[in-house]
Amino acid sequence: MKKIYLSGPIMDEHSGTAREWRNAAKTLLGSEFKTLDPMRRKFVDRQVDSANEIVEFDLQDVRDADIILVNYNKASIGTSMEVFYASYNLGKFVVAFSPFEYRDCSPWMARFCTKILPTLEDAVSYIKANFGE
Repeated sequence: MKKIYLSGPIMDEHSGTAREWRNAAKTLLGSEFKTLDPMRRKFVDRQVDSANEIVEFDLQDVRDADIILVNYNKASIGTSMEVFYASYNLGKFVVAFSPFEYRDCSPWMARFCTKILPTLEDAVSYIKANFGE
């Protein structure tokens, strides 16, 4: 069973928003894929004693994942770092969904996301078509 890491803004994002799309992704992906959701951990942003743990646990999830599913709904340093690490360092397949037109995407996101689609549903359909059982 392929593992999918759910990458997207958390810091400065309303926790409901950060959880909402991830829960929708889990539902859409169904039991065909295992999801790695960073929201399962109970860390608090901007606490010095948890910063290294937050980053290392997220990077471990990226290493463990077969595919990275990215919510590129706004600029996010953590999300961008995960995308770069997964794509450039590990050669992972990175599928993003974004409301941005291609011309409005960061060149870095356009370069290091394997595919950028307009909606979560489109991204999940793409993953299922290309990586499903």
